[in-house]
Amino acid sequence: MKKNFNNPKNLIVAVVLFINLCLISCGNGGNSSGAGSDSTASAGSEDNTLLGAGSTFDNPLFSKMFSEYNKTTGLRVNYQSIGSGGGILQLTNKTVDFGASDAPVNSKQDSGLSSPVVHIPVTAGAVVISYNLAEVKDTLLLTPEVLADIFLGKITKWNDPKIAAINKGVKLPSATIVVTHRSEGSGTTNIFTTYLSKVNEDWNKKVGKGSSVNWPAGLGGKGNEGVAGSIKQTPGAIGYIELAYAIQNNMAYAKVQNKAHNFITPSIASVTAAANIQIPADGKVSLTNTDAADGYPISGLSWVLIYQEQKYKSRSLDRATKMVKLISWMIHDGQQYSAPLNYAPLSPAAVSVGDTILKTVTYDGKPIL
Repeated sequence: MKKNFNNPKNLIVAVVLFINLCLISCGNGGNSSGAGSDSTASAGSEDNTLLGAGSTFDNPLFSKMFSEYNKTTGLRVNYQSIGSGGGILQLTNKTVDFGASDAPVNSKQDSGLSSPVVHIPVTAGAVVISYNLAEVKDTLLLTPEVLADIFLGKITKWNDPKIAAINKGVKLPSATIVVTHRSEGSGTTNIFTTYLSKVNEDWNKKVGKGSSVNWPAGLGGKGNEGVAGSIKQTPGAIGYIELAYAIQNNMAYAKVQNKAHNFITPSIASVTAAANIQIPADGKVSLTNTDAADGYPISGLSWVLIYQEQKYKSRSLDRATKMVKLISWMIHDGQQYSAPLNYAPLSPAAVSVGDTILKTVTYDGKPIL
């Protein structure tokens, strides 16, 4: 029925409804927490809430770190676990304060950045090869050759002679191998494919390395969470995930043969051994295929990425300072939370490099620290 707004009562009702609609709209606008949306940028506009996005590899550790930091400082960190590629994209678009990645920014990504970005190492971890074989109680052993052939689609059955030859005495099923990999740009993928490119020439020629590759075989899952879930739900599946996800989900994972021909269990100790190398001044280095006799060969660093010059997009000095202090805490006091969550604490050399990099971060050309 059409209202007659010449009637004062109807006019009052209309005004009240209009005001209520405005209040509801405004109230809902501040509740979104999806990284990269306009509402997210608005929600994080207060200098006491920082926005971050990226690495799912880091997410279990970051969740603990940010919770503990909030208890002592009151600073909130809204971190979205969307994958390293997504984190770099959000940083490029300047919709987050920091990105997190298990792969350094590549030349293509770097060309899209408006100004230099620095890489601060924050943790080291293992990419494990997890599998779903309920009938196999022994820990599987995998060589670089066998691992590459599985992900190339050359080995398709679990009882293949090449797998059996290195797992003597293990009763392997005739089940089909279901390869699972990441579906989005991922630093975990970069670590894994960089390793395969180093140890297998066929992989290097046909597939190569990177955060996103054209997979010869398999099904895609989003994030470490997605791949872990796919492996758990699919008998005969195999895939690569961060160590913390495998342990938290009570998943089996293989010992992998390293350059010294030792079969190494992924652990804090074996990742620490792999990370015991010289860290370059820019913080960017690969830990894969380590020379360390007791080092796990599919290990990697992860980085927090921020713009070196922090005065952009109406950012305040206070906001930039809180962020830099947070990162400094992460590479110092925050490292105490690494080992309990199965990450390798940073080496003194990595912490020193991180400190030096943070001292180059500026606001309006002046050092923040």
